[in-house]
Amino acid sequence: MPLENVVPTATILRTIRTAPVKPRLSRVASASAMLATAVLSGCVVVPARQPYYGGGGGYYDGGNAGYYGGTVAVAPPPPQQEYYGAPPVAGYIWIGGFWNWVGGRHAWIGGHWDAPREGQRWVPHRWEPVGSQWRLAPGRWDRVR
Repeated sequence: MPLENVVPTATILRTIRTAPVKPRLSRVASASAMLATAVLSGCVVVPARQPYYGGGGGYYDGGNAGYYGGTVAVAPPPPQQEYYGAPPVAGYIWIGGFWNWVGGRHAWIGGHWDAPREGQRWVPHRWEPVGSQWRLAPGRWDRVR
């Protein structure tokens, strides 16, 4: 090989160091797509609070109050053990959680602190057997007699 065709090593290194670096569009586009997917997958559209009508003829009111009226074929699991601290206000009482019927399955609704009502006592939610089915009797305040 003739010497005039040989490029000095210093020239090659200088060319490599000064060559402009082009970002790879595919990596940028891929990262942007993954970021957009991650951000948008957390978005949930919640419809206005309308009753959910279950298969047993009852309805779910959309809040934590419960599934009313209808029966379900699946017995509720045993109550969950709840651990709660001191009441936020002296004199408040603990309203225990309950198993609700949501979307075709039982879902635990955690308890909460509530102010007592004069002359009333809290009767907790409970599931009552109706033949081979189960019906939720919602919790309520009852007058003390």
